[in-house]
Amino acid sequence: MKEFAKSVIPNCGMNLLRKLRCLVLTIRFRIFGRKPARLETSKARARRIRENFFEEYCKGQGLDIGYGGDLLAPNCRGWDFEHGDAQFLRKVKDSSFDFVYSSHLLEHMEDPSVALKNWWRVLKPGGYLLLYMPHRELYEKRNTLPSRWNPSHKHFFLPYRDEPPDTIGLVPLIERSLKNFRIVYVRECSEGHTITDPRIHSDGEYSIEAVIQKLE
Repeated sequence: MKEFAKSVIPNCGMNLLRKLRCLVLTIRFRIFGRKPARLETSKARARRIRENFFEEYCKGQGLDIGYGGDLLAPNCRGWDFEHGDAQFLRKVKDSSFDFVYSSHLLEHMEDPSVALKNWWRVLKPGGYLLLYMPHRELYEKRNTLPSRWNPSHKHFFLPYRDEPPDTIGLVPLIERSLKNFRIVYVRECSEGHTITDPRIHSDGEYSIEAVIQKLE
């Protein structure tokens, strides 16, 4: 149905329909809230429990940016498009959260560096920025845009190296964007991942996970 609509409706019309849909959803979510969902965060939960992720990095009050109904933990505030632009967090005060989490969102940002700076801005000193995003080799299984699986992806990610024009190295991005930080770890998460065929959507975890502490 979507492909048919694209074929008969001009681009300007499709953009208008997307904006209208976003407006309708924003109103609905503001009135009724979001229903719980099982997305990438839920997929990683059992592993994180085994690794004491929550005890180590999720103390106090957290902000889950782009949560989509799949909240990291009960002590999180969910933030999605109905609350404002995730890249800027204009309504969020500086140093107001003990931990800030984002799952599979940074690849959608127009400017990931600006997003990281603002996510860092709202984090308290001593707190943790928790990042989770698709690993290019595990999820995209290709080197250049567009994504086979999500047309709104604007960037691909690898843990340690940039590969222009489409792939950003997460560690180089952190080093370019943030100050006064300590990288606790950056690593590949592939539990349950078995599908390597680039023509088939991956199973299991197919992500990069990073924990960065904001120094006092």
